Amino acid sequence: MSQMAGKQSIFFDRPAVILSHACVGGKKEGEGPLGDTLDLVVEDPLFGQENWEESESQFVRAACETALRKGKRKKEEVRMAFCGDLLGQLIASSFGIKQMNIPYYGVYGACSSIGVSLSMAAMAVSGGFADLALAASSSHFASAEKEFRFPLGYGNQRPYSATWTVTGAGAFLLGNVESGQRKERRQERQQQKTEQHTAEKKIQETEKTQEPFSDAGRVVIRGVTTGKIKDYGVQDPFNMGACMAPAAADTIYQSLEDFQMEASAFDAIVTGDLGAVGQKLLFSLLEENGVDLSANHMDCGMQIYDETQQDTHAGGSGCACSALVLSAKILPRLASGEWKKVLFVPTGALLSQVSSNEGRSIPAIAHAVYLEHV
Repeated sequence: MSQMAGKQSIFFDRPAVILSHACVGGKKEGEGPLGDTLDLVVEDPLFGQENWEESESQFVRAACETALRKGKRKKEEVRMAFCGDLLGQLIASSFGIKQMNIPYYGVYGACSSIGVSLSMAAMAVSGGFADLALAASSSHFASAEKEFRFPLGYGNQRPYSATWTVTGAGAFLLGNVESGQRKERRQERQQQKTEQHTAEKKIQETEKTQEPFSDAGRVVIRGVTTGKIKDYGVQDPFNMGACMAPAAADTIYQSLEDFQMEASAFDAIVTGDLGAVGQKLLFSLLEENGVDLSANHMDCGMQIYDETQQDTHAGGSGCACSALVLSAKILPRLASGEWKKVLFVPTGALLSQVSSNEGRSIPAIAHAVYLEHV
């Protein structure tokens, strides 16, 4: 039976379940508003390694291993992993996951990479091609500056439209509905055996003291929308929000059309890293098509840092930006039932050293992941 929805989307008959997740951030991320909710804050920007690229690989490995530990799974059980980053030939992902010996697909969507990874992992699980799949993405401020702009030693000035590349990695373990419900069935059997009120109260108190994602399996990926490349001719590599906003607007509009939903049906529509500059443009573009996001829009780039971290300027960016906010803030709200539906739309600027040096414009893309509390 076809699972295609509208022009660009998939609505899963058997939605993929997020069994566990993990987020690892650097020192600046730990000092931000989400610092207390990160699984691990690494004070050393080199993470004990010899260079920035090796450091980023270590973030990838730490996030993936933490997600597996929280999900009580072994790496040998994972059928395939989808990982992405910003570096040439995806070296952060490939070097980070190689020691885990998991079947691996490297994916690239720039800062939208976690959207690509989650979409492909969800398709693999829902389609019966994998019972367990891992989705991850990473970025590092120093390795990104070295790759796309200037090495740190150059000491260049950053304009206020610029965003700060997030140092860190996020990882998400996906399984099928049966895997996600297994823990709840165990809890139900335990409750059925419990006859005394005092024992039931003790179980409830124990559940309150479990680790943050004790509600594993209560969030599913209901659908995905694959984005199209949009290019409005922006050439400024320090203004990513302006180049990515059109792609985000297009994907959000098409996703709502394909799923036949109003924007108000979602508790939050979350973009990746448009920042303060890109958010204004996003609102303007969608208003032209009759879509108002002013009441329920959230941008990950505006959540990861706060006004006290003034050197971040327009906000956060990088593959880890969306991944960390998803793990630290969005999924816990969905798991608890505070939010029921979220449209998660990571955004990415598809430039390279070559295209930028040749004076080419910066095309962008955004992918939507429809998340739901169950």
